[in-house]
Amino acid sequence: MSRIGKLPIEITQGVKISFDNSVLTVDGPKGSLSRKIMDGVALTITDKTIVVNRADDGIKARSAHGLTRTLVSNMVEGVTKGFETALEISGVGYRAEAKGDVLNLSLGYSHPVNFQLPKGITVEVDKMTKLVVKGIDKELVGQTAAKIRSFRGPEPYKGKGIRYANETILRKAGKTGKK
Repeated sequence: MSRIGKLPIEITQGVKISFDNSVLTVDGPKGSLSRKIMDGVALTITDKTIVVNRADDGIKARSAHGLTRTLVSNMVEGVTKGFETALEISGVGYRAEAKGDVLNLSLGYSHPVNFQLPKGITVEVDKMTKLVVKGIDKELVGQTAAKIRSFRGPEPYKGKGIRYANETILRKAGKTGKK
């Protein structure tokens, strides 16, 4: 039995759960999320909890058990609290600006990078060098933050580029001249 998969998921106040035709829909104060539940996994929904059970002990059902529980838990947490990922921009002249659903980045290229934000994702820019990616879908927030980081990843010599706020960059020593 999966240690993660057997834990019940608590349904908080104001969250509505509907499950039909193997599609789980979670509605909450911040929005609505839906996901198709994998085969080999069954959900037991009560008033206060959701329990994920597997249909058999096959390898597919065992591998999907803990994953499905985590995905459903992230859906419930997302519609109540939401998720966010912080990014930092470092480098002379590197800056960001959010205009509606477009993120404008100046990253030292000969042209600005205009990134169209996915539906349901917002970006807050603080002092033009700190970004916070927010949304209710944890997977989409992480994917959007990774995409923004990929435009100019941190380089190891001066540390210039876009990095996660809690990320440490291993710095390399530059060339030294012979004497």
